[in-house]
Amino acid sequence: MDSVLNISASILGQRWAWRGLAADARDPGFAPDDLVTQLLLSRGCPREELDAHRMPSIRGFMPDPSIFRDMDRAAVRIADAIAASETITVFGDYDVDGATSAALMIRLLRDLGVEAGYYIPDRLMEGYGPSGEALVRLKEQGSDLVITVDCGAQAFEALDMARDAGVEVIVVDHHKCATALPYAHALVNPNRLDETDGRAHGHLAAVGVAFLLGAALLRELRGRGFFAAHKEPRLLDLLDLVALGTVADVASLKGLNRAFVAQGLKVMAQRRNIGMNALIEASRLTRAPTATDLGFALGPRINAGGRVGKSDLGVRLLTTRDPEEARSIATELDRLNEERRAIEAMVQEGAEALCVAAGEHAVAVVAAKGWHAGVIGIVAGRLKEKFGRPAIVIAIDENGIGKGSGRSIPGVDLGAAILAAKDSGLLIAGGGHAMAAGITIAADAIDDFTRFLNDWLADAVKGAMRDRALLLDAVLAPGGVNPALVEAMDSGGPYGMGWPSPRVAAGPVRIIKADVVGSDHVRAIVSGDDGRSIKAMAFRQAETPLGLALLGAPKHRKLWLAGRARIDDWGPRPAAELHVDDAAWAD
Repeated sequence: MDSVLNISASILGQRWAWRGLAADARDPGFAPDDLVTQLLLSRGCPREELDAHRMPSIRGFMPDPSIFRDMDRAAVRIADAIAASETITVFGDYDVDGATSAALMIRLLRDLGVEAGYYIPDRLMEGYGPSGEALVRLKEQGSDLVITVDCGAQAFEALDMARDAGVEVIVVDHHKCATALPYAHALVNPNRLDETDGRAHGHLAAVGVAFLLGAALLRELRGRGFFAAHKEPRLLDLLDLVALGTVADVASLKGLNRAFVAQGLKVMAQRRNIGMNALIEASRLTRAPTATDLGFALGPRINAGGRVGKSDLGVRLLTTRDPEEARSIATELDRLNEERRAIEAMVQEGAEALCVAAGEHAVAVVAAKGWHAGVIGIVAGRLKEKFGRPAIVIAIDENGIGKGSGRSIPGVDLGAAILAAKDSGLLIAGGGHAMAAGITIAADAIDDFTRFLNDWLADAVKGAMRDRALLLDAVLAPGGVNPALVEAMDSGGPYGMGWPSPRVAAGPVRIIKADVVGSDHVRAIVSGDDGRSIKAMAFRQAETPLGLALLGAPKHRKLWLAGRARIDDWGPRPAAELHVDDAAWAD
């Protein structure tokens, strides 16, 4: 791709390039409708599917659930359990995808007349996924059927123990699978290696797979005549849960996931879920949530329960019938999220120092004693963004066991590398998907693991870094950054992983005023040759080359600013502002 504005090395050392057809945006006759078409095409939408992607619907993207292996077997077994009034327990993960998956199954079963129980393991005491002890204990407490959601694909020992104890387990997961599969009555996972048609949906979050299982279950019950005497639940009413889990788990917003999020946001705006409504209020949102809010406001609060509080708070919130309980839990999650921020800042400072000291490698792997295991995933994501390469952060406990969490960059399959390291005997446990993974490792094996990972991923990271560029969708005068532009671009959404939010270059501009707000954000007022000024925000950039350039730009020098146009809700009337990702001198 040709460099945009001849910028081959910006202030952050990046080349600016067109995402796809965006060069056409320089045409003065370019209209908003043309812009939306361009946004869709440049994100991989086939021209013949433009209409479907403009208004993504469940009907337009929903596959037949039966294409997935074990899906019908799972639906039949759950239907049998409902008919026999068996005791069902949903075993979930402690993150947002796990909480929403569990909540979806619990709420659906409740509407079918079954009050299912739930079990969410403690992140620090029990770790990720089902343990054999927990599954056996559920059997002893009366559970006839256990449904694991967002976990179980690698739980070989636990599921063997469950089988020996007579526990029937259905696994609903989306994490990468090994060639061999653990024993279960049914294992529904689009990322099974023996999947055929279902593998086309490997980008689904676990909550999306749970939704498909719900559809298969309702079809099975419909075929049995169950709804002749029972009201059939509206599965679509649970799409707010699917949207939240999908975005928070950073699942690629392509195909069915786009429909899940687009339609789920509509359900969420209706505030039907008592717990979701309380969460929105605790997040201090005064408008209908957007996809960005799911990832940066709602999701982190649900996650805070599993990270630094009680692991089951998210499921309790999203399944409660009591508005007062919902408000209480949401308030507690908001408080825990603030606590999480403080802990995260401390761990991040130490992790960044270790990264700098270690020098440049394909993968940044850092480890230390005393780090809180509940925030290492967030810190890994921060390191990935700052250093532009995959990162794994490992917290070592007093017994010499490390819990690690990793985040990757596009084009580098971290989950596959973790499974390879596990197969090589370097890990006690490990798994994940392309963009995120988790590990358990002995402290004395970390150095060997680091060498293995860097060797395994060196070529992939090198290729990803070589091809890296800041991708732009349009070039505008500052006055073009306005509410109409934001509205037009938003109609090409929802945006997220795999369907990136549009980025524009605005300029050339002079800095009229710039200052630091909060702890490390830079706020600037900039003016262009058209005489119009806009507000620009560079988040967490105060001490970076970008932030220093904005704060210290001479009055006579002009800049191009690259970033995302957003609506600023804080003023007396809505106005557009630019969230700056990079900048380049225009002269």
